[in-house]
Amino acid sequence: MDATPDLRMRPASGEVKLYHLRYSLEALKRSAEALNPETYRRLRELLEYRLTGRAFEASPVGETVAVAFSGGVDSTAALRVMKAAGFGVRPIMARLPQLDDDTVRWGREEGAVMVEVPGYEEAMEDLIGRRAPVCGRCHSMVMKAVEERARELGMGVLVTGDMLSFGLISIYEKDGLVILNLPAFLALDKGELIEIAGVDYRPIFGCPLLWRAFRSAPGIKKFSIERILRELRAGAITPDIAAKLIEDVLSR
Repeated sequence: MDATPDLRMRPASGEVKLYHLRYSLEALKRSAEALNPETYRRLRELLEYRLTGRAFEASPVGETVAVAFSGGVDSTAALRVMKAAGFGVRPIMARLPQLDDDTVRWGREEGAVMVEVPGYEEAMEDLIGRRAPVCGRCHSMVMKAVEERARELGMGVLVTGDMLSFGLISIYEKDGLVILNLPAFLALDKGELIEIAGVDYRPIFGCPLLWRAFRSAPGIKKFSIERILRELRAGAITPDIAAKLIEDVLSR
């Protein structure tokens, strides 16, 4: 019997990934009391599959989880994994001015709940006006709104597409909500996420808002390049993808 065969997700290889997965197992144990038993069991089965190749039956878990959904490769793959692992999923998508119609349509096709981010445009315009980086503030505002909506919907788990929050911070409890950074939790790299998501991937970094910030203050490109290099050092992306992403940042 094969585990999650529709996702083509294979057992992990390489000492770095195995190291991350062992720490994910410790993080999962720490979060056990905040999870219902069936959810804990299925997440442990996913980890053990990645660690050892041990197959499991992906029967319905009986819990619906929220997914912080942007329409990108990472969050799409996270949604696909949770569905295939037997979870119900409720995508939550922030309504941001830089989202194009196709992305919004894609979110609605996936059944996404749209959420407003109070004060978002004013905060971003202020940062751009001050020639300051926008990504950190954007992420924190979006996640706050998504987390609040997940709690309003009565969700116990919020899944994200974060690839870097591995090990002991790949899963944790926050104000009654378990945050599960699924790609980091399962040590999935970008190539694996692309395969799972089943979408065409173009190595483009950021969004129209970030590109506006680049034009206003080209010096802040260094923060995006630092982010790319962190993903490269963590093994989340290959040198080839990193080079193409850096080239894209520099071309903006």
